[in-house]
Amino acid sequence: MRLAKSPLHRILLLAAILWAAVALAAAPAEAGKRRSVNDKGTSKVCSAKGKGKKGKRCKRVKVFSGHGVAQSALRAEPLERPSGALEVYAENLAEGVSVNLYQEDGNFDEAALASLDEIFRCKRTDETRAVRPELYEMLSRIYDQFGQKRILLVSGFRFAERDSSRHFHASAMDIKIEGVSAREVYEFAESLDGGGMGIGIYPNSGFVHVDFRAPGEPSYRWRDLSGPSHGKKSKGKTPKRRTTRATKPVS
Repeated sequence: MRLAKSPLHRILLLAAILWAAVALAAAPAEAGKRRSVNDKGTSKVCSAKGKGKKGKRCKRVKVFSGHGVAQSALRAEPLERPSGALEVYAENLAEGVSVNLYQEDGNFDEAALASLDEIFRCKRTDETRAVRPELYEMLSRIYDQFGQKRILLVSGFRFAERDSSRHFHASAMDIKIEGVSAREVYEFAESLDGGGMGIGIYPNSGFVHVDFRAPGEPSYRWRDLSGPSHGKKSKGKTPKRRTTRATKPVS
């Protein structure tokens, strides 16, 4: 027996068809979302195999990777006192200073520390904060190690920063040295860590991050591949300065 196709029956049938169409259209979108979540913290890197887009090989790599440091891997010997000499040029401020951290009696030279604090000030707010002198001593050790070549300060104190950042607490610095690879600076900084330091390398930006952690907090190491994009520049467009942000707030 055939059912009569009443107006209500036709409306229900049409509604079922529309619902099925919407469900099918949404499925690829949901799958795409799952792929996006799975790719969080990665960056797409392509290498040209031949000419044209079809000749490219692409893969995803982790932008950020880090790990804690076991006590057995840290420095056991006490650090030698640095010369105290420093020549620092703040790239973001286009200002430099040349000082010695110590007075003749061996105590810290407060005027020298104040000059360095000024160089380490926040570019965005112009705020100055007293930086931990131990950080300056570490900087002087690095300066001595690499023939007292001028230190280029990428970033010091950052007032307009999240309060979990060591930059906000004036206990962190991002540095590089002309003619010295970031890897060399990173490895030497690692050798200075007797505990409670964070040291990160940013290969694409060419600088190394060094910080002092809170008392009792373990040392940490990381590599962050975020940084300037070195792809071809498009005419009439300003290239992006960063490919992606670090996936973990460590600096």
